[in-house]
Amino acid sequence: MFLSMRFYRLILTLSIYLLPSIAFQLGYELWWYVWGYLARTASYRQTGHMALLMMCSFVWAFLSERYRVTSVEELLRQRTGVRIALKALVATSGVFLALLFFSRGDAFPRGLFMCGILALFVLTLLVRALLCAVFRRLKSRGKPIALLIIGADSFALQTAEYLQGLSSIPCRIAGYVRLPGQEPAAATRPLYGLDEIPNLNASHGFREAIIAVHPTQFGIVPAIVQALERLCLPARVVVDLGDGAAARQRLVQLGRIQMLDLAPTPTELLNYALLKRVFDVTFSLLVLAGTAPFLVLIALLIALTSKGPIFFVQERVGLNGQMFRMYKFRTMRLSDKSQSDTVWTSANDARRTRIGAFLRRTSIDELPQFINVLKGDMSVVGPRPERPYFVNKFMDEVRGYNHRHSLKVGITGWAQVHGWRGDTSIEKRVEHDLYYLQNWSLGFDLRIIAMTVVSTLTSKHAY
Repeated sequence: MFLSMRFYRLILTLSIYLLPSIAFQLGYELWWYVWGYLARTASYRQTGHMALLMMCSFVWAFLSERYRVTSVEELLRQRTGVRIALKALVATSGVFLALLFFSRGDAFPRGLFMCGILALFVLTLLVRALLCAVFRRLKSRGKPIALLIIGADSFALQTAEYLQGLSSIPCRIAGYVRLPGQEPAAATRPLYGLDEIPNLNASHGFREAIIAVHPTQFGIVPAIVQALERLCLPARVVVDLGDGAAARQRLVQLGRIQMLDLAPTPTELLNYALLKRVFDVTFSLLVLAGTAPFLVLIALLIALTSKGPIFFVQERVGLNGQMFRMYKFRTMRLSDKSQSDTVWTSANDARRTRIGAFLRRTSIDELPQFINVLKGDMSVVGPRPERPYFVNKFMDEVRGYNHRHSLKVGITGWAQVHGWRGDTSIEKRVEHDLYYLQNWSLGFDLRIIAMTVVSTLTSKHAY
């Protein structure tokens, strides 16, 4: 339901963020033309302002978010956007003037400044108008999202009517589910009973389930979620928090309706799908290229000091429970596969080779996993992948363990930088993994990578 909106917002945001650079070029051409028309000398250089332009772009990006210039909801409300664009522009101009005041560079021509600001304002309105027309056309040509409304009273009906009236997300009501004790509203058709949910399937065309129950009925939500498991639909519950509350983070705001995502995961975010993947590939290529001579040396040492292959390849469980083959430098002597798949490595483990003990203590044996990252099996940062034997064991013993597989597994993670690795508390590891799942951001990933460098030197559980 929200993926198309996030795609629209990504396009709008990128377009708005790029405007200062374009506006400077157009403003310069306009200023040059006007000064020539007025028979005045325009001798200011067009180049050499990269640092100032980047700073201005950063300020504009921040303020355009602050004043909702990048808001798709505002864009699709048939508003010109003049007021919010003007507010963002005035604020950006003030910061830019302050930067020029403290700059030690050449004086910035006032005429060029005014032409650049005018170009930025006009471009903002034109881009918003163009994208608004494109988004509306895509929305009108797109197939409405079929919703199953859980609830059949007047509250559920009002929710359904509001969702259908949204200009930003095209949707249709494909059915209602009457809850015990509810009196169905007049327009709630087709109508199903709560006990009929397990009999529904993909042929009914449902795409998402919206739980629309009054706060006094929240006690029945767990039974509803359990009944919805067989449908395997994204489920969101409408939360009536009143006019004074604003929904953020794991709450999704759609106009006046607030929805609580029952299974919040970054995988639904375009940031996670695009930015994280770009970062993973770039970072992995840099690491592998920068350490290539060192990797060759390690491979030679492994081959010369013990019998067996250079790499240790093992089945691990990844995103959505999918199996993949994870690569590591071999640090153990050859042993029975069943032993390596079901036994933790311990301190002073006799199976370790001489070079293997060093590689494990410094985590250098993990470097080949950057190949897994390039293949898309793993991410640089995420919950550590576990062996199938332990996954099946922990799913029965630790509540919420399988939620960690809602993300791509990683080379390092929030649990690992806090010391929860190897044969340590699984409950604490899951607790940290779920915290990462609920609070993911690219900045959080960078923080974990920085902490990994420090924790690798001090870890007591790397053996």
